[in-house]
Amino acid sequence: MKRTTIFALALATLLSTTAATVSAQNADPKTRLQTAEAMFAERCKTAGEFIHRTAEKVEGIFLVKLRPSQKNFAEQFSLYDPYGDDVGGDGYIQNFLRGRTAKGSISSEADVVTPGYRYVEAIDQKDGKRYRYTGSMKVVGRKDPNTPNNQISIKHNPNFDLNIYEFGLDRVPAPGPMPRYGVTYDDISTREERDYWIAGSSLKVIDLKTNEVMAERIGYMMDRGQGNISGGRSPWLLAARYACPNFPVAPGGNPVQFHQTRNFVEKVIKPKFEN
Repeated sequence: MKRTTIFALALATLLSTTAATVSAQNADPKTRLQTAEAMFAERCKTAGEFIHRTAEKVEGIFLVKLRPSQKNFAEQFSLYDPYGDDVGGDGYIQNFLRGRTAKGSISSEADVVTPGYRYVEAIDQKDGKRYRYTGSMKVVGRKDPNTPNNQISIKHNPNFDLNIYEFGLDRVPAPGPMPRYGVTYDDISTREERDYWIAGSSLKVIDLKTNEVMAERIGYMMDRGQGNISGGRSPWLLAARYACPNFPVAPGGNPVQFHQTRNFVEKVIKPKFEN
């Protein structure tokens, strides 16, 4: 194929995409929402959890990709996977580790204790090396012994612990071979879907020894406000209210995206319990 022909095809594709975007942006709000809802309903036909095989007594996992620290609340075309983005930065690693639901940990589900993995491994993008992460409760401060509540606690228990604890990470160069099971995610949105504020997500559990996809969760979400940011509105945050599969709902009525990744992964590669 001649270079001029390739250029012409690329230009035609660009112009077609641009025209579609302009058309979507300029559509009547009611018509635009109807189009978005129809597109979203069609995508939801392929959404769900698809578990092909599970594994028991897994001690550690490999995170193929880490989550960025920043969250995408309103960027329409940035492929940050807003559906699957439950926690970023070091919190994404901590979320998989044993002990995270202990008192004082990062978990908001204090009454739900899951075993977690003994370790998590990942590649540090800065140096390209593989590291092993474990977690433990660490002293980060000390309570004021002179406050009324602490005075009462000390009176009833002279050994009352005044330390303040948080769940923190420990990191060392990864010993031995890579864990057998890996977790990865992708934003599967198309430009047309993002034109209508629809985001698609793929979360996979992979047997890294055989390259088999053991399970996949496909999810979609849509902002019914179609990107409206008036009054400090966050389109992708509110899109969680209109998602498939649906997110659990907190007592206040808000959808809960936190822990979604670990909950799905633990259905597939089940952590090893230790007495």
